[in-house]
Amino acid sequence: MTPPLQHDPVAQAHQNWAGHGWGESADAMAAVTSLFRAQQILMARIDAVLRPLDLTFARFEMLTLLGFSRTGAMPLAKASSRLQVHPTSVTNTVERLGQAGLVERRPHPTDGRANLIAITPQGRDLALQAARELNREVFSDLGLPAGGLTDLNRILGALRFSAGDFSEPSPLMGGTGGGPAGADDADGGPEPGAPDVESPGSGGIGEAPGGGEAPPPGPAEAAGPATARAAAEVVRPKRRRLPRA
Repeated sequence: MTPPLQHDPVAQAHQNWAGHGWGESADAMAAVTSLFRAQQILMARIDAVLRPLDLTFARFEMLTLLGFSRTGAMPLAKASSRLQVHPTSVTNTVERLGQAGLVERRPHPTDGRANLIAITPQGRDLALQAARELNREVFSDLGLPAGGLTDLNRILGALRFSAGDFSEPSPLMGGTGGGPAGADDADGGPEPGAPDVESPGSGGIGEAPGGGEAPPPGPAEAAGPATARAAAEVVRPKRRRLPRA
């Protein structure tokens, strides 16, 4: 593991951004760059937990989505909507989970042209094991101060709402608006979160069949050569794209 840098490269990028006359955008640039870096840090921790189970976060999400449903099954289009990704990405994930015996396809009871994706008993057991280990190793302590998670969920919820990610204010935003509150529903229950990412170009956080492509240089690189070198050195896990939540 590369030793931590003495100084924050994002703070240096912020200073360089302002020095180039872009002071009005410096705070937002630093926030976006920090989000990318935080995603890398958290995905490295998540990968360390899921890799021994032969899971990616995308496959874990699919298993959890199905496991939270009342019937343990749903149409591919419904899963695609819940995970907020293209059906092709869901198909790719389902194929890999099916090869491992974790999900299976079943005929749709009312639509002869469609199939349901159903979790198997083996898939339920593995999803439960993965969830317990993620709770213990990652979700129980993200390294934030007391109250930080509530503030973070409120801020990110507001960002997602303003971007059109959902149409009614979320309880995570601190209001009393609609949105999933944790109860199961007939077609899938609450979404586990970020999207499946098994297809190339999906912009997600799992592996792509072709290995994917590296994301474009971020603001830290654009801020200057010294900052670019510092930002490159601090990245320890393999760079992955921020999910389109």
